Amino acid sequence: MTFGEQVREWRIERKINQRDLAAKVGIDFTYLSKIENGKMPPPSEATIVKIARTLEKDADTLLRLASKVPDDLKPIITSSREAPALLRAFNGLSDGEVRLLIERAEKMKRSQISPNETSSERGDQSSDDGT
Repeated sequence: MTFGEQVREWRIERKINQRDLAAKVGIDFTYLSKIENGKMPPPSEATIVKIARTLEKDADTLLRLASKVPDDLKPIITSSREAPALLRAFNGLSDGEVRLLIERAEKMKRSQISPNETSSERGDQSSDDGT
């Protein structure tokens, strides 16, 4: 699904016409029409966030469809030498696999497990051969 298609789907779902959405977001309705129809590229991050908030939806979904990196992620990516490598390592993983890694990182941040702790140190009984 494209950025414009997603906006249109969410707008229709919320029963808001183009003029009303455009007015709430602060853009011209003809511009919104062109975005929805793929005749214009996605707008700025700020406008994308306004669209998502107005439609009561997740801005990250629209930002991803617009191929934009959210401003709050830029300092995270650039503050660590390893962050770009971590993101590259995520490439090709399923959403479920990424979710598992996110959960592990959240546990590490909460200090429930140390970064070097292995499954055997936690008492897991599984082994590499599945037993």
